[in-house]
Amino acid sequence: RLTGQQQEINSLIQRKIAVDEENAHLKNEFSNLNQKFKDKSQELKDTEECARKKEEQNRLVIKNLEEENKGLNTCCADLLNDLEKLRKQEAQWKTEKSGNDARIKNLETDLTEAREQMKELRSICSNLSSQVALKQEELSQKDCDVVRAKKELQELQNLYRQNIEHTAEQAELIKQLQAFNTD
Repeated sequence: RLTGQQQEINSLIQRKIAVDEENAHLKNEFSNLNQKFKDKSQELKDTEECARKKEEQNRLVIKNLEEENKGLNTCCADLLNDLEKLRKQEAQWKTEKSGNDARIKNLETDLTEAREQMKELRSICSNLSSQVALKQEELSQKDCDVVRAKKELQELQNLYRQNIEHTAEQAELIKQLQAFNTD
C-alpha cells in the first residue's frame, strides 16, 4: 500500500514538474508577446508622430502655397494695366500653379499612405492585445492547476506521514506482544 502511495506521490511530483515547466514556458511566451506588443505600440506612436509632423508640414506648405498664390493673383491684378506684361506673367503663373498643384497632390498621397500605415499598425496592436489576453488566461489556468497539484501533494504527504506513524505504533505493539509471549 505504501509503494502505491509513493508511486502516486512520485506521479504527482512529476505532474507538478511538468506543470511548472509548462508554466515557465507560458510565462516566457507571455513575456515575448508583451515585448512585441510594447514594440508595436512604440512603432504606432512613432508612426502617429511622423504623420502628425507630416500633416503640420503639409499645412505649412499649403499655407505657403496659398500665400504664394495670393501674391501671384495680386501680381496679375497689378499687371492688368499692361497687356503684354500680363500675358508674360500669366504664363509664368500657370507654370508655377501647375507645380504647386502637383506638390499638393503628392503631399495628399503621402498623407493617405501614412493613414493606411496607421490603420495597419492599429490592427496589429489589436491582434497582439487579443493574444496577450489569451495567454494571460492560460497562465491563470496553469497557476490554478499548480495550486491544486500542490494541495493534492500536501494531502498525500500527510497521509504518508500518518501511515509511517501507524506502522511504528504497530511495530511497537508487536514488540510488546513478543515480550509478553516470551514471559
